[in-house]
Amino acid sequence: MAEKVKFTFLGTSAQIPTAKRNHTSMLLTYKGENILIDCGEGTQRQFRKMKLNPCKITRILLTHIHGDHTFGLPGLLATLSSSGYSRELFVYGPRGTKKFLSGFLGMKYLEKKFPLKIFEVQGKFFEDKEFFLEAKSMAHGIPCNAYSFVIKNKRRIDKKKLEKSKLPVGPLIEDLRKGKDVLHEGKKYKSKGFTYLEKGKKISFVLDTSMNSKIISFVKDSDLLIMESSFDSNLKQQAKEHLHLTAEQDGEIAKKSNSKKLILTHISERYENNVGILLNDAKKKFKNVSIANDFDVVEI
Repeated sequence: MAEKVKFTFLGTSAQIPTAKRNHTSMLLTYKGENILIDCGEGTQRQFRKMKLNPCKITRILLTHIHGDHTFGLPGLLATLSSSGYSRELFVYGPRGTKKFLSGFLGMKYLEKKFPLKIFEVQGKFFEDKEFFLEAKSMAHGIPCNAYSFVIKNKRRIDKKKLEKSKLPVGPLIEDLRKGKDVLHEGKKYKSKGFTYLEKGKKISFVLDTSMNSKIISFVKDSDLLIMESSFDSNLKQQAKEHLHLTAEQDGEIAKKSNSKKLILTHISERYENNVGILLNDAKKKFKNVSIANDFDVVEI
């Protein structure tokens, strides 16, 4: 059975935090990877509340450099330095990220004791045998990225058929797994008869952008689509002026992209006591939608 992706919402507010919602931050966990998406003010305290160890972070993805998405980063880096973090930390962001972070890293109190590599990315920017990461520029007045985390399809061995075949464990099995037919004791064994394709998964994150033509194609066929929802459709003009999306637009994107599940985050304080407005707005276009709260955990 495929290992699940665990997704933890550490902060779900928009520009101003509320009593219930911290500034934006999310943690994606898959096997040995712990990928932090954005790092708003107070993120490391959210780690404490969830009893998560920040020293397990492997990568950080920054959607853009606005403070509600980045002001927690200096404190987090300082904590990692003082907590014995020793691995190489990779930080990815849109154009301008290196210059922006150089100000943080130049702070006298921030003694960095571990290797830190910063990349400005577009397209597919990381890949290993398990998954890849890709970025697409969005429209928010400053350089801004949406991201996708994609687990690759895998060819698996049907163990019951293998047991019946009496094939010896070893290179022959590995060849079958790779899609190759094999010959054993004069008999041919076809890969397609002993294997099946385990479909991968795609999780996409679209935070802080106005509606644009690039979103739908980028998030197409997402198993989980996470989107900012700063406004409802009654405030469509304000959303456009501030270069944000409405919940109804989120629902439309989810439907047209053939995504399976939509979660709304980056919730404005105006909806503190009535998030149902956003939920109903998105459901006009797409039914499988929910609203994230701080400390929600989703597995797919």
